[in-house]
Amino acid sequence: MIKRPEEIALMAESGRLLAQVFAYLDTLALAGRSTMAVNDLVERYIVDTLQARPASKGQYGYAYALNSSRNQVVCHGVPSPNEILQDGDIVNLDITLEKNGYIADSSKTYLVGTVAPEAKRLVRATYEAMWKGIRAVRPGARLGDVGHAIERHARRKGYSVVRDYCGHGIGREMHEPPQVLHWGRPQTGLVLREGMTFTIEPMLNQGRHTVRTEDDGWTVVTADGMLSAQFEHTVAVTRQGARVLTLRPGETPVV
Repeated sequence: MIKRPEEIALMAESGRLLAQVFAYLDTLALAGRSTMAVNDLVERYIVDTLQARPASKGQYGYAYALNSSRNQVVCHGVPSPNEILQDGDIVNLDITLEKNGYIADSSKTYLVGTVAPEAKRLVRATYEAMWKGIRAVRPGARLGDVGHAIERHARRKGYSVVRDYCGHGIGREMHEPPQVLHWGRPQTGLVLREGMTFTIEPMLNQGRHTVRTEDDGWTVVTADGMLSAQFEHTVAVTRQGARVLTLRPGETPVV
């Protein structure tokens, strides 16, 4: 669970490369592309340009380099050549990357073309909620403090937090202890220690927090059909607080 400084340095390199993937995605016009076409572009960029490995491919039998979760899809959306991104969509692209034996994990919800104001508000609030959780990370704090900070912000903005899925420890494996809930009570849960590495990846829904899994066994959607958004970063606990290992070029932390 606790990583040595040299291990965190390797994770930071994976995180730096993963941030480049998102910088590449930022240059693409997504409208009119299939989610499978986006997946293929990302896989080629990771493998050919960055000389790294898409860590989700082959994990638990999953066949793709990313999850593409569009509109009412909460998480684990499966790329398809028949799913064409349309003007007005929101889509979360969740990508993991492994380099030198260590994995980084991050996601971003993209606005496709001209998006309705209520969808933009959800996406913005979700991004802010992630940063509220990150700001709660420091040695001696507890995981309940992280979850509480996220949920409090979501509720203030009028959204619910998905409870069925959570953040996770990460390192040589994509999923390691501990589980990082995005809701909770202050001063409860595991005490954070310097050297811990984990993801913070809240999913916020416009409507109820309840979800269901579709027949493919992967795709998770809101039970009421309303929109969902997600953001994710991989962080390390340092003496000064959270170090974001997947910070993207030009990304400014939300205070």
